[in-house]
Amino acid sequence: MLKIINNVLIAFGINVYQLFTSLYDTPRFFVNYFRILKSKRGDNSFSLFPNYPVLGEIYKPGGTIKSHYFIQDLFVARKIYASSTKIHYDIGSRVDGFVAHLATFMEVTVLDIRNIPNTIDGIKFLKFDITNPSNLELNSIESLSSLHVIEHIGLGRYGDQIDYYGHIVALDNIYKIMKIGGVFYFSVPIGKQRIQYNAHRVFSVQYLCDLFKNKWSIVSFSFINDNGELIENQDLNNFDSQYIKYGCGIFVLQKI
Repeated sequence: MLKIINNVLIAFGINVYQLFTSLYDTPRFFVNYFRILKSKRGDNSFSLFPNYPVLGEIYKPGGTIKSHYFIQDLFVARKIYASSTKIHYDIGSRVDGFVAHLATFMEVTVLDIRNIPNTIDGIKFLKFDITNPSNLELNSIESLSSLHVIEHIGLGRYGDQIDYYGHIVALDNIYKIMKIGGVFYFSVPIGKQRIQYNAHRVFSVQYLCDLFKNKWSIVSFSFINDNGELIENQDLNNFDSQYIKYGCGIFVLQKI
């Protein structure tokens, strides 16, 4: 319940954890400010004003490798690198993570319903609505990824049209634009099936496998568990996602 309340407050710009850690860290901030003033010995090459406070960083870890995004981005980027594919498309994945990994060794075309105003070598941007893919040819793509995206389609979070079955529409359209034999790298939250409106859906793995039937061959399935651990090449015959609260399923699929 406390976590839910905190998430609601964050949605309105109120981060209770950050508030308390900043207040707790404020005395240390001023003590260190006067220490650095005292340690100055006639050097006027820097201006020193306490008008850019950074508080609470001392209590945070140096980084995390247990987030879904960090693990899946690196894991799937390595798979695409190993595939030696030359042309790759991505729908909505994190540009400053996964797409950045890919751009170090190949050109990527990023498809997103939102505008991406910046340009950078190695990354092409195309405004694209997966629920209405009119600006891409059918059966045209050999390599495509969409990581932690499909669970949002139809919930309106990113300006997309409201549709209870938006995830199915998206998957159907992805199937249509892929070539026979094309490879689709796909991830979504897994666990007990539910919609956490308006953030995302969480899928049971069996439900996803049923959607893939007669359309996709499952090349591999890996997942991130509740402890932030990556379990590679899981046997789907012995897997039950109902015991996972909020994991991440990572599929490599091939169009049949």
